[in-house]
Amino acid sequence: MDTHFSAAQLARPGIAEASAILKTCQHYGFCTAGCPTYQLLGDENDGPRGRIDLIKAMLESEAAPAPKTVLHLDRCLSCMSCMTTCAVQVDYMHLIDRARAHIEARFRRPVVERLLRALIARTIPDPRAFRAGLAAARRLRGLARWLPRRLAKAMQPLLDMTPDSLPPAAGDVRPGTHPALGERKLRVALLAGCAQRVLAPEINAASLRLLARAGCEVVVAAKAGCCGSLSLHMGREREAQAFARRNVDAWIEELETRGLDAIVVNASGCGSTVKDYGHLLGRDPAYRDQAARVAALARDLSECLVSAGLAPPAQPRRYALAYHDACSMRNVQKVTEAPRRLLREAGYLVREVPEAHFCCGSAGTYNLLQPELAAALGRRKAGHIASTGAAMVAAGNIGCLVQLRQYARLPAAHTAELLDWAHGGPAPAAFAGRVLEEAPPEGAPQAGAPGELGIW
Repeated sequence: MDTHFSAAQLARPGIAEASAILKTCQHYGFCTAGCPTYQLLGDENDGPRGRIDLIKAMLESEAAPAPKTVLHLDRCLSCMSCMTTCAVQVDYMHLIDRARAHIEARFRRPVVERLLRALIARTIPDPRAFRAGLAAARRLRGLARWLPRRLAKAMQPLLDMTPDSLPPAAGDVRPGTHPALGERKLRVALLAGCAQRVLAPEINAASLRLLARAGCEVVVAAKAGCCGSLSLHMGREREAQAFARRNVDAWIEELETRGLDAIVVNASGCGSTVKDYGHLLGRDPAYRDQAARVAALARDLSECLVSAGLAPPAQPRRYALAYHDACSMRNVQKVTEAPRRLLREAGYLVREVPEAHFCCGSAGTYNLLQPELAAALGRRKAGHIASTGAAMVAAGNIGCLVQLRQYARLPAAHTAELLDWAHGGPAPAAFAGRVLEEAPPEGAPQAGAPGELGIW
């Protein structure tokens, strides 16, 4: 693809990078086959090839982006399924991030959109603010009808997904050093995260127990927090970089004092961003090298457990389980075998979900900002999960779990919770009030209809 940027534009590093990416696109169209929004809407502008054309025109122009351009780019999930089928490996991930930063800087959204995006950006990355925001949202449910119509419509997806109750704040992971059980094999840092600490602190607790069993001493750095992915994918690049710098500072301090063998992330959306810190801070001379060191150490929890050699449990859990590939895990990190291997070794009968490359519709804040498309994808994913005949669903990303619990009939738990349960930890919180029946041996007659096996 030819580009027509001026010399002055190409002097800006972000535009120079975008131009180089655009030139690699050959418009073959293989990307459209795996794009969820193109498959749902059938509009060329809602597929990667069409969006690339829109991005090219938008960046070449010095004018504010057209509302239609913003609409089609907003509809992109950033699932990166397109990158898995592209014949020439167009770096769409960094191109769409550049486009979103451009929109954020040059396009003035309607006031309701600005308010909603600001609310999301200022609450979710801060656990205390997020907890307070969810409490306020619960109180607001009954008053939503009194809000202005446009504001009420924009807020409804957030209100719908607000849980009726939250785990106590006391269950949150404690900063500090957590010892290994037995001989120490590795010393690792665990990213505690932000939203996950409020919605499901049991995931971090299960992760700590698993890492300890695998011989890992785990440090939870007090100064580390949100990875920055939420801000980045909303076009708020400077905010994302600020979060990344804080984490880099925290982990480099640990690395240079007591040493680290890995930085473990148990939310795949966060892991994808941390692994990309070298790019996010690549133009910052004060942080470029340190960010690259951090990115090189980043590992998904499943990768670390396999590397450390987590032993199979003494009493495996034999349940039919549908494994959901989070897009960030499958398409960005390319981590697919490690979680499946660990679950199989723990006794689970791992069943593949049809159309596994399709996004569930969570996609960070997508289900808050594009609720209709997110709901369509959530229902589609739920139907495929039900077709497996599994008793439960596993996923390695908190956003996916929130989405699956809204649409799937089966209980959905984090891979860490399921592995920890198999190793003697508590049953996943999602199983509360349910009676599960273990799957029969392979080849034996199975009771129950597809989608109902093991739940009675």
